[in-house]
Amino acid sequence: MARQEEIVLGRRLKTSYISTVVSITLVLYVLGLLGLIIMHTRKLSEHVKENIGFSIIIMDNARSSEITHLQKSLDLYPAVKSTEFISREKAAEELIEELGEDFVEFLGYNPLFPSIEVRLHAAWANPDSLEVFESEVQKSRIVKEVDYQKNLVHIVNENVRKVGVFLLLFGALLLVIAFTLINNTIRLSVFSKRFLIKSMQLVGATQAFIRKPFVIKGIVQGIVGATLSIALLLASLWAAQKSIPELIDFQDIEMLFTMFVLVIILGIVVSWISTYFAVKKYLKIKTDNLYLY
Repeated sequence: MARQEEIVLGRRLKTSYISTVVSITLVLYVLGLLGLIIMHTRKLSEHVKENIGFSIIIMDNARSSEITHLQKSLDLYPAVKSTEFISREKAAEELIEELGEDFVEFLGYNPLFPSIEVRLHAAWANPDSLEVFESEVQKSRIVKEVDYQKNLVHIVNENVRKVGVFLLLFGALLLVIAFTLINNTIRLSVFSKRFLIKSMQLVGATQAFIRKPFVIKGIVQGIVGATLSIALLLASLWAAQKSIPELIDFQDIEMLFTMFVLVIILGIVVSWISTYFAVKKYLKIKTDNLYLY
């Protein structure tokens, strides 16, 4: 009979351990999934910003040496990611290919001006920074005008800001929910051992001695849950890349590694804090009240 009770108790402990790990895994997985969405949204916004067309139209009478000097000066500018010189001939070829007809032959001359196509770093692709950059560029005497879609820049930055605020608020809410769920799961696990905790206390064990194995177990559960959630995140990322191959262009190994480390730290910290306070609660209550909780 005693042997049978031990088997049943062992099964309950295993079930409690597994349910706690599964709960931690699923909660951290959802948080990690949100992190992946935020990471890819950020990379996508940077990609869009860095591909906004910024054309510097050159005077028709500008010498090659002056154009080369201007392009080299632009390459040294902190805001500039890359530059490309487009000659009149190349500009005409591109427009002919786009229109599908030879407008040069029809007009009898090439009306296009040479230009320098500039790609800026994402941090500079906002209205205020672009105005500063535009005023600096126009100081050159060979610059005829600076052409870029100001409305597009404004729309992109406004949408990125709105999406960023929404994801930040949603992430904060999800973090609170995650902490609450993990905390409640661990409290239920500790609740099943409240009589054991009180028995150890009654025979003279110190609070630190009683608390230690529970805290260690909680930390281990957090690590296991975080590891399993990372495995699920990697599987989800792999499946997403199979469906959308373009996603591989937005991968940042360093950011992925940082996010996975944060998932592990979050799993450890939340599990440790929840276990610590759950055990502390049952260390403080009176023996007669154990049946009321």
